[in-house]
Amino acid sequence: MTGPQPAFLPASPTGPRPETARSIRFEIVLVFLITLGMSGLRSLVSLIDALLAPTPIASQTVTIVVPQAKADLLDLIKQLLSVASGLAWGGLGLYLLWRAGIDIRERLGLDLKRPWKDLAAAMVLAAVIGIPGLGLYLGAHAAGMNLAVAPSVLNDTWWRTPVLVLAAIENGFLEEVLVVGYLLTRLQQLRVNPWAALGISAVLRGSYHLYQGFGGFVGNAIMGVVFGWYFQRTGRLWPLVVAHSLIDIAAFVGYALLKGQVSWLP
Repeated sequence: MTGPQPAFLPASPTGPRPETARSIRFEIVLVFLITLGMSGLRSLVSLIDALLAPTPIASQTVTIVVPQAKADLLDLIKQLLSVASGLAWGGLGLYLLWRAGIDIRERLGLDLKRPWKDLAAAMVLAAVIGIPGLGLYLGAHAAGMNLAVAPSVLNDTWWRTPVLVLAAIENGFLEEVLVVGYLLTRLQQLRVNPWAALGISAVLRGSYHLYQGFGGFVGNAIMGVVFGWYFQRTGRLWPLVVAHSLIDIAAFVGYALLKGQVSWLP
């Protein structure tokens, strides 16, 4: 039998490896190959597939929140696991910044010093992005540049609305933490020009919405510019998380309630 094991492995004789520009670049690539960057590549392939289909993309439909199991209880469990997975991706970004010695409360504004101002800003951002975004989507679909997007096709079960709200919150947390808070902070450490960093963040955000069509890319890239600029100016991430969550709650829950009830919704 072996004796008791040490609580931690012994440290390297040379100490912890310091961060370098090269290690930060490698970390950024790795993080996004695991998370939203890979989603962007898959979305690009999905868009190419839609364009090669014999029917126009405007007559095709893409869904976002779909049933994942035949049994109601198992479907609920898998939906919650998907939410947990997305939250974990965002948590990974925060953890890596924390391990790098960054005060994420101060640097990302993830504190509760100004809750009402953050909430007011979130509501303004949600309106500024959400209302024109709906118009852009409808216009792009009418012009044949976008697929019909069905935010939710979950069965009408008792847990549908709570799960859609949780999925919206997960999207808001995951995307704003990684694409804005994490990425812009790392690019700033690499001394990337702020406008170039803003462009990288916005294009990345648009890329993983390409599965919706060209309108989905443009609309979300614009959202990325506005949200990234706001973060660069204020250093506050909470308004972006809340605003994004509100937009997705309106889309997910609103679609579930309005589908088949109004004529203007594809």
